[in-house]
Amino acid sequence: MSISQSPQIFLIDDDHDLRHALEQSLELDGFDVLSYSRAADALPQIHFQLFGIVVCDVRMPEMSGPEFLKKTIEIDPALPVIFITGHGDVAMAVSAMRDGAYDFIEKPFPTSQLSLVINRAVEKRRLVLENRVLREEIESEDLLDETLIGRSPHMVQIRQQVKMLGDADIDVMVNGETGAGKDMVARALHEHSARKDKPFVAVNCGALPGEIIESELFGHESGAFTGANQKRIGKIEYANGGTLFLDEIESMPLDLQVKLLRVVETRGVERLGSNNTIPLDIRIVAASKDDLAEASAEGRFRQDLYFRLNVASINLLPLRDRTEDILMLFYRLTRQARARFRKEIPELTPDLVAALHAHDWPGNVRELRNCADRFVLGMGLGLGEDMLGAENDSRAYHLSDQVARFEKSVIATEISRNKGALKPTYEALGISRKTLYDKMKKYGLETDQLDGDV
Repeated sequence: MSISQSPQIFLIDDDHDLRHALEQSLELDGFDVLSYSRAADALPQIHFQLFGIVVCDVRMPEMSGPEFLKKTIEIDPALPVIFITGHGDVAMAVSAMRDGAYDFIEKPFPTSQLSLVINRAVEKRRLVLENRVLREEIESEDLLDETLIGRSPHMVQIRQQVKMLGDADIDVMVNGETGAGKDMVARALHEHSARKDKPFVAVNCGALPGEIIESELFGHESGAFTGANQKRIGKIEYANGGTLFLDEIESMPLDLQVKLLRVVETRGVERLGSNNTIPLDIRIVAASKDDLAEASAEGRFRQDLYFRLNVASINLLPLRDRTEDILMLFYRLTRQARARFRKEIPELTPDLVAALHAHDWPGNVRELRNCADRFVLGMGLGLGEDMLGAENDSRAYHLSDQVARFEKSVIATEISRNKGALKPTYEALGISRKTLYDKMKKYGLETDQLDGDV
């Protein structure tokens, strides 16, 4: 399935003069037009992976527009079919829209109106095909792809690092903003190691109260302190043979960092109230949202512990810096939400996609998961898209504004992917060189700093 090529416009009308005039006008607007006088001739060209839309007259001999629509729905119910109709056929066109047509335009009409409707239909078709591509990619993913989702160069590199470090059995630091997916990286490292059948023990150092964190981590013997009525195995000891994940390690008190350093150095742990050292066979994965090198230099984190843990490091970018992953992540998260809530996933329209790309995602993947949950529950995205609509008197303006944001994001991402080379960019986007330059000028995408073959 290829959506990098130009969309095809199937123009079907038995009126030769009108068909010829529309064909010329649409081609001047940059569309790739396939012209037919009979619907039956166009039908064999319709298929499930077609990147295109249909513009069709309502009343035609042999096979009418509504009859043609029924047959296209059998092939692909998501293929946009736009009817052009005379005044006397409006009722028939409205009925066809209830049956699945995308829109209808009443004759006579300016070609600019038809081009506008076609552009909206093409964007909807593009979105449908992109979702199908994402679905195919997700369904063909291996375990690592399912855990660390994304097709950006950054996520490809993260998966490569996990594969490389998985069996290395060394301690790893994972750095990234809150909600960026550090816990998923830690689990992936565990699942791709020889320890995968042993315990994966996660400890959030920032969530444990100071008065119990030592007992939680190191365990205690019966009678070690008031209230210690029986022996307790600590998290570190429980992880023996497997992986210990210390999340938000920057929150660990300095006095406990001293004890943890001894565990890291000796691979042994002493329970509170005991003088016996219990040997450990563990791998430690630590995660931080802060720059621990800076924190250790400022005395907020022990430098010796940082150097011991930072044998290898994985640095996760925030979601706003890898926008190519947003749709794939959102699609996966909505599928998970559908399974939890037992609700169907609503239609993801172009303006909603634009809202997803326009948002800054300060909460990263965690925020995106909440957004997906709201969307499946029928509450919208919750990104202020309703407010934006209310602030504009014209919904058409709101839609065009959101689509423009989405288009700018797609073009900027493609330019970045091609490292500034414009020729592969406009070929991948399925537009002409002039169109790309025009859109770059429109959206303020500078060309003077771009490298590569233009």
